[in-house]
Amino acid sequence: MPPKTTTTTFITTVLLLLTVTSVTPKSTIEPCSTNDSCTALLGYTLYTDLKLSELANLFQTDPINILSINSIDVSQSDVVSHILPSQLFLKIPITCSCVDGIRKSVSTRYKTRRSDTLSSIADVVYGGLVSADQIKEANEIDDPNVLDVGMSLVVPLQCACFNGTDNNMPVVYMAYVVRPVDTLAGIAVRFKTTVTDVMVVNGLGGGDDVEDGDILAIPLSGNCLWKLKVFLCVCVKLI
Repeated sequence: MPPKTTTTTFITTVLLLLTVTSVTPKSTIEPCSTNDSCTALLGYTLYTDLKLSELANLFQTDPINILSINSIDVSQSDVVSHILPSQLFLKIPITCSCVDGIRKSVSTRYKTRRSDTLSSIADVVYGGLVSADQIKEANEIDDPNVLDVGMSLVVPLQCACFNGTDNNMPVVYMAYVVRPVDTLAGIAVRFKTTVTDVMVVNGLGGGDDVEDGDILAIPLSGNCLWKLKVFLCVCVKLI
C-alpha cells in the first residue's frame, strides 16, 4: 500500500493543475475618451420564461424597441404581457456610454431578491454579460456574501461603439457571450459576418480561439436607421 504522503502529494498536484488550467473568460473592451454614446446590442438568452415587460425592466429599455429590433409582431393586444420562453435568444438595445475611459452601459439597475448572490445575478440572470466582480466594484460592496433584499444594484454591461462602422460600412455592435459549443466559424456564420471581421474587431491572433464565457463584440449590418423613442436604433433581422 503506497504511503499516505504519496496520496497527499498526488491530490495536491491535481489541485494545482486544476488551478493553473482554469480559464478566466476574456472580453473585448473599447477604450474611449469622449462623452458621446451610441446604440449597442446585447445578445441575451432568457434564463426563464419572462413577460416582455419583465425583460424590458431587467435592462431598463423600452419593450417595443425589443420587439422591433427582433422583428417580433407588435400588433397583438396587451403586448407587454406577452410571455417569452426560456432559452429564447434576443438582441437587447442599450445606450453605450463612455464611463471611466471604457465603453459600457450603466443605466441598468437590478433589485435583489431573497435567494440572490452576485454570482447568480451575473451568471444566471444576466447570462454572463457581466461578472460578479464588476457588480461588486460598481456598487462598492464590501462583503459580497451579504446582500439585503431589495437592494438596487448598478449592473455595468459591456458594450462597444467603434464609431458604428466596420470596413467603412455602418454596423451596430452586439456583445455576445460565447457558449461551450461555439467556434469562431460558427459565430461568424450565425451572425452573417466573417471570421476575419470577428478576429479583427476583438483583437484575436491567428492562433486564438474562443472559450466558454468570453464576451465578443460582433458587428451586425443594418438595413435601416430610425428614431426609436429617445435613441437611435439599427434595424437588423432576427437570427
